Amino acid sequence: MTAYPKTSALMQRGTDFLGSEFAVLCGAMSWVSERNLVSAISNAGGFGVIACGAMTPDLLDTEIAETKKLTSRPFGVNLITMHPALFDLIDVCARHGVTHVVLAGGIPPKGSVEAIRAFGAKVIVFAPTLALAKKLLRQDRGAGGDALVIEGMEAGGHIGPVSTSVLAQEFLPVLAEDHLVFVAGGIGRGEAIAGYLEMGAVGVQLGTRFACATESIAHENFKKAFFRASARDAATSVQVDPRLPVIPVRALKNKGTEEFTAKQIEVAKLLDSGTIEMTEAQLQIEQYWAGALRRAVIDGDIENGSIMAGQSVGMLKEEEPVADIMQQLMSQSEAALSRR
Repeated sequence: MTAYPKTSALMQRGTDFLGSEFAVLCGAMSWVSERNLVSAISNAGGFGVIACGAMTPDLLDTEIAETKKLTSRPFGVNLITMHPALFDLIDVCARHGVTHVVLAGGIPPKGSVEAIRAFGAKVIVFAPTLALAKKLLRQDRGAGGDALVIEGMEAGGHIGPVSTSVLAQEFLPVLAEDHLVFVAGGIGRGEAIAGYLEMGAVGVQLGTRFACATESIAHENFKKAFFRASARDAATSVQVDPRLPVIPVRALKNKGTEEFTAKQIEVAKLLDSGTIEMTEAQLQIEQYWAGALRRAVIDGDIENGSIMAGQSVGMLKEEEPVADIMQQLMSQSEAALSRR
């Protein structure tokens, strides 16, 4: 018997896929989604996901090993598709027998899905449009994803241009019957989870809600910035040069936001002069974010660092243990479904 029968029934396909008690994925937040938070989420019944971000293969190897020491429950690894050592990182996941790999940040490079499938892991992909989602989920030749995350613009970090509610209405009626779809972006309470489950999602992904958990290693300054913020403080970055395709990032406004504008201009000039290729230009942008995020999360520099946060940030008021957050979400979802 489960304490949340209605919610658990709607999550059944998701929990079967993940191997967790609740179909609640933790969004991969660089520097935040590491061994402590990931293991706490898995131990609380959710599904923690290590944010590989800009890690080297050696660093990822250590992170997976250390996470395994803290939990015996399933967890996954999020890999950025443009990482120059992507296939080496996949090899690290294979050596550790990682059960689920999330490919984020773009279309998976040729052979990457097959390489993950080869050691028996499940592949979770992202898609900003329905047409791309259908393509990425095709199972011919073993190159399709096993599950999909649709993430709306309310989310923190790298985002697309469409809201979560619109994406859910567009994707779920078409895909939910035959595919496993998780919904993400701006989810801060269980009532929203209940709504997306009723629409056909098999689970949800939350990042911001867990970022300031007691188990999160984020600096005290970083957490306090979250607690002070309202939804409108989490703004998107501006693209200054259309020739440089930069995915918008949602973060709390500060000096670091202005510095990113200057960084784009610098990289665009290098691109124009032929000093670097487009792939290198995009990589430099990603490396900027990794460094800026570290300054805020680890060093506590909330003036110059990047405080990536989703619009649900206004719902966070204090540090709470992950287990309490998980129980709140499930209780709220169950209560909402029981009122139907």
